[in-house]
Amino acid sequence: MQYPPAHPGVPPHRHSGPAFGYMIEGEMLFELEGEPERVVRAGETFREPGGDVIHYQDGNNRDDAWSRFVMVMMGAPGEPMLALVDDEELAGRRDRRAPRPS
Repeated sequence: MQYPPAHPGVPPHRHSGPAFGYMIEGEMLFELEGEPERVVRAGETFREPGGDVIHYQDGNNRDDAWSRFVMVMMGAPGEPMLALVDDEELAGRRDRRAPRPS
């Protein structure tokens, strides 16, 4: 996948199975439910457990360069690979999100 500079990425979502990624170029602002947001830089890896865990952020962290990454995703049979999370569910699970940076 690739995102142009400052692209926000996919809205909050989850995957039906685990996903593993590698940053080829640029930086990604990455945040999973229960973990603080972090920057993943070129040459680093990231993972998502899949299932019920919400993936909040995967946007391009830079406003002056593209970000490019590859992912391998394993989905549960008969389930969509990616499901967006609605505002009502996000509000109901806000206690599971790590504290936001100030």
